[in-house]
Formats: sequence, C-alpha cells, structure tokens
Amino acid sequence: MKEVSTITIAQVTDMHLFASEQKQLLGMPTTKSFNAVIERLKKLRDQLDLLLLTGDLSGDGTSQSYSNLQNLLSPLFLPSYWLPGNHDDFTIMNEVLNLGLVSRRKCFERGGWNFVLLDSSVPGEVHGYLRRETLEWLDLQLSMTGDRPTAIALHHPPFNINSGWLDNSSLQNSEDFFAVLDKYPQVRLVLFGHIHQEFLTQRRGVDYLGTPSTCVQFQPRSKKFALDQKSPGFRLMKLYPNGTWETWIERVPYFHAVELAAF
Repeated sequence: MKEVSTITIAQVTDMHLFASEQKQLLGMPTTKSFNAVIERLKKLRDQLDLLLLTGDLSGDGTSQSYSNLQNLLSPLFLPSYWLPGNHDDFTIMNEVLNLGLVSRRKCFERGGWNFVLLDSSVPGEVHGYLRRETLEWLDLQLSMTGDRPTAIALHHPPFNINSGWLDNSSLQNSEDFFAVLDKYPQVRLVLFGHIHQEFLTQRRGVDYLGTPSTCVQFQPRSKKFALDQKSPGFRLMKLYPNGTWETWIERVPYFHAVELAAF
C-alpha cells in the first residue's frame, strides 16, 4: 500500500516521437523504445502519482507526433504534465496535449510539493534561454508558495556537464535563473532533459538532476558527438512532504543498433 505521506513521480524525457511511428532517430525506432518505457510504467502504475515530460517529446514538431504521444500515454491513466524542448513546437503542443489526464498546467501542487514547469526553448535554436517574462512568472509563482518544497523543471541544463558539444546548447542565461532561485529557499530540485544521460550536481542547497532519454543515449564527458550503449531510461523520484527526496534511474531492456551520424 502506498504511503500517504509521499508521492512518487516519473520524469520521462526526450522521446523524439515522429508523425510516422516507423521513423528512426540515429537508427533507433523511437516509438518502439518509448513503448518499452510505457510497458515498464504500466507495471509501476499503482506506485506512481504523476508523470513529468521534460521536452523533446517530438522529433519533428508535428501535430501527429503529439497525437501519437497522447495515445501512448492514455493507457497509463496518470496525470501527465509537459514542457517543450528545442525539437518541439509549443503552439502545436498546446493544441494537442490537453486531453484526459494530460495537462497544459505549468504550476501545480501535489503531496505537499509545488511544481513549476518552464519553457527554455528558443524557436529555431538548439540552445536554451529563459525569457524575461518567464523569469518574472517564475519569481511570482515562487513568491506565492510559502515554504512548501518546490521542484522546478525545464528542458535545458543550467550547468555545463563536461561534454563539449552538448555544453554549447545548454541554458544560455543560467545566472538570471539562479538569481531568481537564490531568493527562495523552498526550491529543492531542478529537473531537466536534453542531455540524454544521467547527471547530478548541487548548487546552494538545490539539487540539479539530468535524466536519460527514452531513445538514444549520449556518451558522458565526450568532447564530440558520441552515443552511449546504455538502454533507454527514465527517472523515478519519491518526494516527502518535509522536502527530502529519493531518486533512481530505471532502464528498460530495449536494445537496438544505433548509427553514429550527425544529430
């Protein structure tokens, strides 16, 4: 029986789904790899309270790709919240990803925790940037949550991850982001995607967590583009009302030869 005092969430990221379910990313059929993750989530269904989808949900930004995602999520019957990545089209996402338990809300409360979801995408660019309006909105939301522990999610990492080619596309105005967070000690966690690998660092009492993709994995600490042979994955988190948490990475037994090609 699930503990009443905790919530368990799954962060699922960088699915890169396409309009055609047969299309591949670097040789990997992303719909099939995501299906493997969905099957694992079904088995965890009774333990989970919500899903956080942290960008690059689509690989082509098409309406059909988001409809495919909506259909894949529906059997889970889990509240699902999303934000865009650099491969997404926010306008189309907003139109399609709003049925059933898939929500467009970007600020909500669950299990004594507050969640704030940010758009760090820049149309036509790979790197991330938080617009002034977004930072002002974040400041406003945090000012209203009191001392309730807070988790923030965005697509791009606000830190370099010691991977030369990926660090060129991280969040470009991290200091502006930190300037807001530093005002609010209730912020405990920042979750992000984009890097297709596990990552953890800490800054001023806030833990920053990067999460594997549900498709191809990038080689850690690589100066140039390189793929890792690890299987697709996602992050599970148990959040306690007192602001503490536990987390671990789940990987699924899905293996497919990938191609070393320009990303």
